[in-house]
Amino acid sequence: MSAKSVSINPALARRIWLRAQRLDEPTPFGSGPEATRRAVEHLGYVQIDTIHVIERCHHHILHSRIPDYHREHLASAQTVDKSVFEYWTHALSYVPTRDLTYFLGAMKRYRSKADTWFDSVKPADLKKVISRIKEHGALSIRDFDDDERVEKDHAWASSKPSKRALQLAFYRGELAVSARAGMLKTYDLMERHFDWAEKPKPATARQVTAYLLDRALRSQGIVSIDSICHLDPANKKAVSELIDSRVKRKQLIPVHLEGIPTAPHWAEPEILDAPPGEPPSFVHILSPFDPLIIQRKRLSAFFGYDHLFEAYVPAAKRKFGYFALPVLVGERIVAAIDLKADRTNRKLLVQKWTWLEKITTEERTAVDEALHRFERFQFASSAALEK
Repeated sequence: MSAKSVSINPALARRIWLRAQRLDEPTPFGSGPEATRRAVEHLGYVQIDTIHVIERCHHHILHSRIPDYHREHLASAQTVDKSVFEYWTHALSYVPTRDLTYFLGAMKRYRSKADTWFDSVKPADLKKVISRIKEHGALSIRDFDDDERVEKDHAWASSKPSKRALQLAFYRGELAVSARAGMLKTYDLMERHFDWAEKPKPATARQVTAYLLDRALRSQGIVSIDSICHLDPANKKAVSELIDSRVKRKQLIPVHLEGIPTAPHWAEPEILDAPPGEPPSFVHILSPFDPLIIQRKRLSAFFGYDHLFEAYVPAAKRKFGYFALPVLVGERIVAAIDLKADRTNRKLLVQKWTWLEKITTEERTAVDEALHRFERFQFASSAALEK
């Protein structure tokens, strides 16, 4: 690649990423229900996970960027406004409905050849769940009470054949998750859920590649092949070729991160022409599944912090704890706090607190205040949040 590389220091790289993640201002997406749609559209996806020792990560991620976020806002976006939908990115996620066209090709591929996880799904089971939902309307797995139970073939599997059949129909794009209550999903026919006047057409392969690159540029600021194609090696070649093309057209600039022996990075010229100024002063208690945290190698390169997800590590071998949350103060990750929600007494319990850096008295006060805000969010009802 012949284009001249721009060298920037790690502190500026962090600020650019924090700005792209909208963690450097108090209310980047405004307030009210529309803030949820705007946040998901900007980030590109919000990961869903089952762990529930504190509030689940999709709500946590949105709360980190929307101070007055209500859980009902996400439910409404999915079920009423239908401005977000569920599908697989690098994990199961909420995705903007405006981007659905970029996932239709993956759904079509599932109809041609499904993942081996679904080898046990019989055509009769698939037909059964789709036909019953077509006849009776949206249903959850609890509505399929006539299954002949089978032995589980995996710890996360179900003894109900209909559960995996519902999942397969979902990945094939025949069903959509029309509502979610915790981890209980309600499925409806995709076309009925969205009530399209005209069914959208799948994006072309070139359009999907551009979407992946543009999504990363918007939410990361400075990108690498690995950050664009996180857990998605199949798209690396096409993305690399598109980057080369944009560099030649001067739409992207190669970036060298000083003192960081990492793979090549790139940024759009306007990002480098108007870099962030002073470091942000906000404090965030972040989810380990937050977009800032989930890409561990990138996090280490930019912040010098190696996060450990230890939920599946024996207790005696854990360094930070079962579900440690990184604490971001400005542009530094200063601590990891392992928290657990005591839902009976409506308190957050600190299981372990690991300081990573020395902080000032004022910063410690700000961390404590952020922790109390996070506790209020854990247990607040919508009515309480509105006060």
